[in-house]
Amino acid sequence: MVQVRPTRQEIDDEIVERAAALFARYGFQETSLQRIADAVGYSKTGLLHRFPTKEALQDAVIERWAGKVRDIAGRVRDLPPGPERDRAVITELVDLALRGPGVVSLLLAALSSLETGEVAVRLKTVTEGLFEAFAADTEDSPRAIRVGAALGALAVMSLATRDAPAAAVREQLIAASYDTLGHPRPGPGEDH
Repeated sequence: MVQVRPTRQEIDDEIVERAAALFARYGFQETSLQRIADAVGYSKTGLLHRFPTKEALQDAVIERWAGKVRDIAGRVRDLPPGPERDRAVITELVDLALRGPGVVSLLLAALSSLETGEVAVRLKTVTEGLFEAFAADTEDSPRAIRVGAALGALAVMSLATRDAPAAAVREQLIAASYDTLGHPRPGPGEDH
């Protein structure tokens, strides 16, 4: 049987995904390059060939997910604020989470403001993109809390169900996250 070698992009994607999960779990300052290298099965030197510094890897992680959030915000921009837009955003975030749980953990870390300094400034672009996607004002405390809670529910549940087949948990993740936003669910026979 012929084994297909991963492309450079696939390898970089795996490194960025694993780094995102570690950064979200331990923080940018506390996550060492060695920890990331161990998680992806590389030596520290091998990792540094792909990303020359820890800051370069941090930048790649933040830019990747900030870009994905901007893409989501762009796709829902024409929808009026409300249940339909929120469901569209949640659905896209669930699909991202099912492809890589590290992203939702990182999004939650961006909202939690646990980071300080330059990292916090860079993560703010992710937070701003999320609130833009949800058409939410960061100063609207009840709405901001609901958005944060929905992302928290998604982060926890996507990590808890990471070994389950995506098709088996996708709709439940969408429903749980959507419910947290406070919208009534559609009745039987209604579109959602």
